[in-house]
Amino acid sequence: MKNILVMATGGTIASLPHKDGLAPGLTGEELVERVPLIDSLCHIDVVQPMNIDSTNMRPRDWMQIADGLARRYDDYDGFVVLHGTDTMAYTAAALSYLLQGGSKPIVLTGSQQPMAAPFTDAKLNLYQSLLVATDDAARDVCVVFGGKVIAGTRAHKQRTMSYNAFVSMNFPTLAYVRGDRVLWSGGRPPREKDLPWRRFRAMDDRVIVLRLTPEFRPQIFSLLKDDYDAIILETFGIGGIPDYDGNAFRRAIFDWVDSGRTLVLTTQVPEEGLDLGVYEVGRAYSNHPGILKGADMSTEALVAKTMWALGQSKDPNRVRELFLRPVNHDRAEP
Repeated sequence: MKNILVMATGGTIASLPHKDGLAPGLTGEELVERVPLIDSLCHIDVVQPMNIDSTNMRPRDWMQIADGLARRYDDYDGFVVLHGTDTMAYTAAALSYLLQGGSKPIVLTGSQQPMAAPFTDAKLNLYQSLLVATDDAARDVCVVFGGKVIAGTRAHKQRTMSYNAFVSMNFPTLAYVRGDRVLWSGGRPPREKDLPWRRFRAMDDRVIVLRLTPEFRPQIFSLLKDDYDAIILETFGIGGIPDYDGNAFRRAIFDWVDSGRTLVLTTQVPEEGLDLGVYEVGRAYSNHPGILKGADMSTEALVAKTMWALGQSKDPNRVRELFLRPVNHDRAEP
């Protein structure tokens, strides 16, 4: 029987009603005790580094989770992290970059209804996460939710109330859980051989996401220089950036990257990704050496990967190399 570590961090799954609304209250041990049949799956230990609403989850908390998993990596066959759904995709992406390679699965799950609710999805999500964590083919960071196994860099919360809350962005769902079986897409595990286990210990949290809107003021770039090292800019469509007011956007963006800061271009359209070479309003940015292209990555993964890459180096060439290197299925091969 495999040994699995359950790490509880709070979230809806642990919440209880209070006078001002739901807030985390149940411990990890109490959550595990409420799920039937798991004793037959594996031996479980529980740790609880925090018990917070995931709205309050920050990069320093990602580091604490990663540290806890890394310290215990040799002691367990797999890991399940119980997490709130609102920022689960960010944490799953961050852990994908902080804890790379190895042969063991790190599964994130949570629920749309608290464990104590009469019609909760928490019990099934936790049970299925343990099934995946004990599966011989499972590895890397993933999200297990609503019967789907999603790569940790491709998860996106699509729905606020429904039990099928998460989708896999621009990448096939890795597997489906049916009964007591994990059915891998294409009948094969997500990676044929194990990569070396690597633990990374630094992230730069001075990263912000901006979304273009009609009449967006390009002066915002200069205003952000004191507080941020990188901007992830969600463009229009397949990569459109306004080209009016005497090339004001072009001047502001080139000034940002030429000052040594990082700019990542992506699209605010959820599916199919970015291509700056299609329209004139994007082509001017397609070959500038300081601009990184988000391709088909999710915004959550872009935030985490940019923080991770800048945490490893401030050299633009090294940052570009790290950013473009695929990790845990996060982007199409460059």
